[in-house]
Amino acid sequence: MLNDIESIMSIPKSYLHEACKELTKDDITRLVDRLSLKDDQIRYQAFLLLQSRSALYDDVYPFWELFHEKLKSENSYQRSIGLMLIAENVKWDMKNKMENVIDDFMACLYDPKPITVRQCIQSLGKIAAVKPSLCEKISSKLISYDITAVKETMQKSILTDILNVLLIIRQEHRTKETETFISNALFGDILDKKTKKQIEALLHDR
Repeated sequence: MLNDIESIMSIPKSYLHEACKELTKDDITRLVDRLSLKDDQIRYQAFLLLQSRSALYDDVYPFWELFHEKLKSENSYQRSIGLMLIAENVKWDMKNKMENVIDDFMACLYDPKPITVRQCIQSLGKIAAVKPSLCEKISSKLISYDITAVKETMQKSILTDILNVLLIIRQEHRTKETETFISNALFGDILDKKTKKQIEALLHDR
């Protein structure tokens, strides 16, 4: 059991996936509490354990409301934690709580921290994959996203993230607007040739 900080931090990164399988209900509660600590190392280790656990089991899902609250935190690390743990637990969302969270979730597309914006977009891909009912809402938001408003050095990365999500969505929900957005991105100047070829290859595969 993870009774103290030392026991949490002593788990090697390479063993986190296996360690998460041994967590008890009390361990999970302790790890969720650790997410609010100011110590980056402890907080990140707790996050990684919970993320790994969420990929395998549904016993982190009961903390969904807490993760939702983190989306509105003044701390960017807390917002990121909320985004990624919600996305990891959406597969267990039999109560369809995501329907009530999606607007707050997508508000992070306009986060002042570019890394949080990217985490939001990438997480939307996980949500779209298991929540087809939200695909239209997600795709509409992404194709209306103003890439030019983003710092120039981040535009390629963010546009690539958006395209990867749209490629997931178009498997179930394909619209003229989405196809036009993808086409314009491939003919535009933001992406380099290598990235364009990668996206084109994915288009043919899907």
